[in-house]
Amino acid sequence: MPRYYYTAKNIKTGESTGGSLEAKSREFLAKSLRLQGYIPTSVQEEKEEKKSIQKTFSLFGRGTVPLKEKMVFARNLGVMISSGLPLTQAVEALKEQSKNKMFQKVMGELVESIRTGNTLADSLAQYPKIFNELFVNMVRVGEVSGSLEEVLDIVATQLEKDHALISKVRGAMIYPAVILFAMFGIAILMLTYILPQILGVFKDMEVELPQSTQMIIKVSELLRNHSLLVILFFITFLFGISTFLKTTSGKRVWSWIVLHIPVVNNIVIKVNCARFARIYASLLKSGVGVVETLGIIERTLFNVYYQDALLKGKEEVQKGVELSKVILLYKDIFPPLVYQMFRVGEQTGKSEEVLLKLALFYEDEVDQITKNLSSIIEPILMLLIGGGVGFFAVAMLQPMYSVLNNI
Repeated sequence: MPRYYYTAKNIKTGESTGGSLEAKSREFLAKSLRLQGYIPTSVQEEKEEKKSIQKTFSLFGRGTVPLKEKMVFARNLGVMISSGLPLTQAVEALKEQSKNKMFQKVMGELVESIRTGNTLADSLAQYPKIFNELFVNMVRVGEVSGSLEEVLDIVATQLEKDHALISKVRGAMIYPAVILFAMFGIAILMLTYILPQILGVFKDMEVELPQSTQMIIKVSELLRNHSLLVILFFITFLFGISTFLKTTSGKRVWSWIVLHIPVVNNIVIKVNCARFARIYASLLKSGVGVVETLGIIERTLFNVYYQDALLKGKEEVQKGVELSKVILLYKDIFPPLVYQMFRVGEQTGKSEEVLLKLALFYEDEVDQITKNLSSIIEPILMLLIGGGVGFFAVAMLQPMYSVLNNI
């Protein structure tokens, strides 16, 4: 479906808003806006040449820009614009400040694009791998409404919250990852260098070895005699898993797994609810319509089950159904508090304020969970390590006990 950029006025308050929306035609777009309580004042279809520009300038195969760089860019750009600095000069100044060479190149091209007559939003949209749809659409709304500096402040705040959440979860995962990596390394060292020295003793004993010992011996021989084959197998396996997870089926499988792992599912649900509430409130505050807001968030959240819920919500809201009623249908991924807060926001007309409080609540919850995560994971890791060491010890000692019994 074609995408249209529009400006519209609220029927009740007369406030102007703007944004982009996919629709079958201009008539369908106008009907959708009227259902949301807006009268369109201008509608413009996205041009094909703009789409081709996006393909030409996108950075395929060249990585991406760190989230922190984009956060600083949005925050400082808003401050510079509010100080009266022209847009091109502000971007030029930020280019000089950035230490990321890729981002410097991107900002240089942004300046050239703006000088040729493109808006900031259109220029940012040329780099979909760097500036996501949320970033671009909020900037577009800010340009249409004349409140770009305010919108950039909202974008920067959202990026800061995203960065904080990701850092907390990543930090909580470092400890168990290091322990598991160390266990894996020690196991390989034992099987390839230490165990072969013990195997000679077993051969001299000429006793029937237990199944556990035979299994360890076979793994040891495999690692020593076919090490290249084993490495190739693991590389192929990891590549296959990575490729599968990028497919639609793979994303759905992974989304299901993380929602059913104890402790992890709690973090996933609260992180997604926090992001959903904050982005929803931010977009509403920027003047984006409810339907378009749900469409943007649907493409921003990574868990497939949340995407399904928001897609359903988008369809139902277009029919005039309240979003809180749709949320109530997905009790497995939206805790009761989310429904209640959305309901309160709809009834009081203060959705932005209520949902920002909801986002702060879940962000604090995630903070507490990640702080306590090490104390939860520690006993599990100890059990795994103890089980592995115990199994290895029993497998090595059983043949010796057999020999002693025969004597």
